[in-house]
Amino acid sequence: MTTFTVWKFDNPDGAQHASEQLKDAQAEQLVKVLDHAVVTWPQGASKPEMHHGRDTVWHGAGWGALWGLLAGTLFLVPVIGGAVGAAIGALSKATEGAGISKEQLETIRTQITEGTSALFLVTDEGNLDRLGERFHGFGEHSKLIDTNLTDGEREILLETFGGGHKNPQPY
Repeated sequence: MTTFTVWKFDNPDGAQHASEQLKDAQAEQLVKVLDHAVVTWPQGASKPEMHHGRDTVWHGAGWGALWGLLAGTLFLVPVIGGAVGAAIGALSKATEGAGISKEQLETIRTQITEGTSALFLVTDEGNLDRLGERFHGFGEHSKLIDTNLTDGEREILLETFGGGHKNPQPY
């Protein structure tokens, strides 16, 4: 089953250090990483930065578009009036039927703040609790979102964000 997970770290470097553990965890068959992205928000910075992991071996899998839309909508929209609510509403409409709720998007937006970082993961066949144990030592962390996506929800995400193919072709 495909899972969308967001891990929050209480420092700007924790998510990057955790992402470096993904390759070893995958080699040990603890988890199969389809893709990941790291959001870092250094103290004093006006906005966070997102770095796409590009783990997928499939051309055009669409995850990069999802990461870009998430970062742009959740973190780069000015926090004035109804702009944030409207932006999250639009994003939730884009992910409607894909297993990611408006409440989950709001949790991500309010919990990832200056001085923190987050690791966004799309995985298959994994033990996320054991993976989380590997993140000890990278700062206090918590699992903000843990959503199991059905095959249909996964296909909707891939189709929505450009490149959903039932049988993706390797590079």
